[in-house]
Amino acid sequence: MKSSELPRRAGVGFKPEHFSAINAAPQPIGFFEVHAENYMGAGGPPHAQLGRLRQDYALSIHGVGLSIGSMQPLDMDHLARLKIVCDRYDPESFSEHLAWSTHDTTFLNDLLPLPYTDTTLAQVCAHIDQVQTLLGRQMLLENPATYLLFEESTIEETDFLAEIVRRTGCGLLLDVNNVFVASTNHHMDPRDYLARFPVQWVREIHLSGHSEAVDDAGAPLLIDSHDTPIKDPVWALYEELIARTGPIASLVEWDNDVPEWPVLRAEAEAAGAIQRRAADRRAA
Repeated sequence: MKSSELPRRAGVGFKPEHFSAINAAPQPIGFFEVHAENYMGAGGPPHAQLGRLRQDYALSIHGVGLSIGSMQPLDMDHLARLKIVCDRYDPESFSEHLAWSTHDTTFLNDLLPLPYTDTTLAQVCAHIDQVQTLLGRQMLLENPATYLLFEESTIEETDFLAEIVRRTGCGLLLDVNNVFVASTNHHMDPRDYLARFPVQWVREIHLSGHSEAVDDAGAPLLIDSHDTPIKDPVWALYEELIARTGPIASLVEWDNDVPEWPVLRAEAEAAGAIQRRAADRRAA
């Protein structure tokens, strides 16, 4: 099984509107990431652009439609299309979410949470085994941004993720913004969560912006919206994490209200600067 081996640098999510600017000159970017579902067609401009970028940059393919956490079987047609994409581009990494998004034949276009129980643990592990066997590569599993907790949960999220890794051999994608969003929404300390997170299996980090609202009781409610610059508290968590782990491949996600390329590149350069400072301190 091929392992995930992204360069330990900062990357960005590729957006087609940035292609001309990116292709005009070499960019200070360690890798690009794309959503698998956007490349499941046979050809056209999406594949032409991604094929050109793949010549010069490492690639991460990030899935949003496998419904790993569903209690129903995986969609084998979707999985077959995913394999075609991965075989075509041979990415350094493939990842998916700890979530579910399907019911019967309906795709819900959202990443929904699941209770953490022995039953859901066994189902998630079975699905990951199925995906990794078919793709012939390790997948990374991303921690979710959540807005509610399940009374029936009997396992802490960090323990749930660690046990999935132990049973399946997958890696982890640690989304720092998701940690901050979920911790704020559930009135927990994100640093306590990160202290318990099994960082030894993290192969990629996600960073993104979030929006701020209030719930019906007037308490802060954060939304994982991917439509703003990365907020200062998320940067602070990231810097503390990288100081502990050393550089890890780190992606800037900006999927809505996408800015011009220089703005997105600057976010990646800020992540890269944090990684270099951590590496220099560790070397000293």
